Amino acid sequence: MTSTREKNRGPASSHAAIVESLTSRWPEHRIGPTLVRIQALCELLGSPQDACPVIAVTGTNGKGSTAAMIDALLRSMGLRTGRFTSPHLQEITERICIDGAPIEAARFDELWEQISPMVDIVDARRIDGIALTFFEVMVALAYAAFADAPVDVAIMEVGMGGRWDATNVADARVGVVGPVDMDHMQYLGTTIGQIAAEKAGIIKPGATAVLAGQRPEAAAVLSRHCAEVGATMVREGLDFALLDRQVAVGGQLLRLEGAGGPVGDLFLPLHGAHMAHNAAVAVAAVEAFCGGRPIDPAVLAEGLAGVRAPGRLEAIHHDPLVVLDTAHNPHGVRATLAGLREAFTMRPAIGVLAMMADKQVDAVLDLLAAELDQVVVTTVRSSPRAMSVEDIASLAVGAFGRARVHTAEDTAEALSRAMTLAGGAGEEAGVLVIGSVHLAGEARDILADDASGVAVDPLTMSVVEEPDGSS
Repeated sequence: MTSTREKNRGPASSHAAIVESLTSRWPEHRIGPTLVRIQALCELLGSPQDACPVIAVTGTNGKGSTAAMIDALLRSMGLRTGRFTSPHLQEITERICIDGAPIEAARFDELWEQISPMVDIVDARRIDGIALTFFEVMVALAYAAFADAPVDVAIMEVGMGGRWDATNVADARVGVVGPVDMDHMQYLGTTIGQIAAEKAGIIKPGATAVLAGQRPEAAAVLSRHCAEVGATMVREGLDFALLDRQVAVGGQLLRLEGAGGPVGDLFLPLHGAHMAHNAAVAVAAVEAFCGGRPIDPAVLAEGLAGVRAPGRLEAIHHDPLVVLDTAHNPHGVRATLAGLREAFTMRPAIGVLAMMADKQVDAVLDLLAAELDQVVVTTVRSSPRAMSVEDIASLAVGAFGRARVHTAEDTAEALSRAMTLAGGAGEEAGVLVIGSVHLAGEARDILADDASGVAVDPLTMSVVEEPDGSS
């Protein structure tokens, strides 16, 4: 299989050289827990993080989709938006979006040329013994892009934690905290309470905190932090709620309660209860940004219907059905599997799995073994953190049993093998690609001829709309 990106890529360019230079810096999984470097860089850049109001979004899972929903809602209100997200699925430019679209590569390169002299100055200081990290530079590029556009509001997805995440160089007007669960324990803490305390750092004095439903330990920590800094709390279940949802072709119909009372018949083109709850959080965040005023129901409907979240239970191929998801920890995998059962028929279900070695691989495998009939395990060659095929296969045999485990050397081989298995197993067989954002990105690169993917009726398994718009 040949990836779409490889087919479309031209000769070596300055953009490729810039991307290679940036990604050679400290990667996202190596953390220098301080805001001093990003503060120094932003000061040299003229404090672009203060050019517009900011909505910060953290949580263990669902940050990217919630940020995308907030973005779509604000655009439906006529505001110009900037959105920073990480990591990217296919191209680095996806991390910096203006008005819902990734910036052009040429604009990305231009921004880098503008800020690189200041980056060199901060690098030379070797603050805490290291140069600016890749993530810190990307955050600075985003704030610079948003200030230059200019945008009316910036939606910043936190990379990890919150308190010392580079996005937190800005004082957010609204701090959104999605459900807190166990992940990145080596950096954030080994208990729900410790992790919640790190994520609470995005909630600044006088801001509004929009809090998704939380475990009691997390709720207590977040509430205490809000009281300490004088932040107003808007809480799921008390101040806003998901009242009802129904599975629909291509997504689900929601009934939400927000500042203006119940609003129904809201179509969300994403699958799963977790996405419905994310939508409720996103609506509450936008209402908080607007001073607690309700959103016009027509605007609300338009915004939610326009949400796009690639790699989130995304049907990317038909015959056989292939669904991509970026879930990579037990909390996310549980939600994905529940959404998969609800939205798609896969009998049998074949998994394609690769994971980072620092994740809870055993727990994820146990969850998948209870739902999937077979699994093809592989590795992600683009990431040094990826668990080897041999290691993940050994663990998979313990969870699935040897007869249900297959191996492949890379994503393309894994997809080919899984699709062959599904193709010979009947019309209802399907493939779930799961375990890593890197894996979902590589699979999407290979399978998607168009970023819109394929819309599939979950009841009949028929294609509703092909990528070129034909039916």
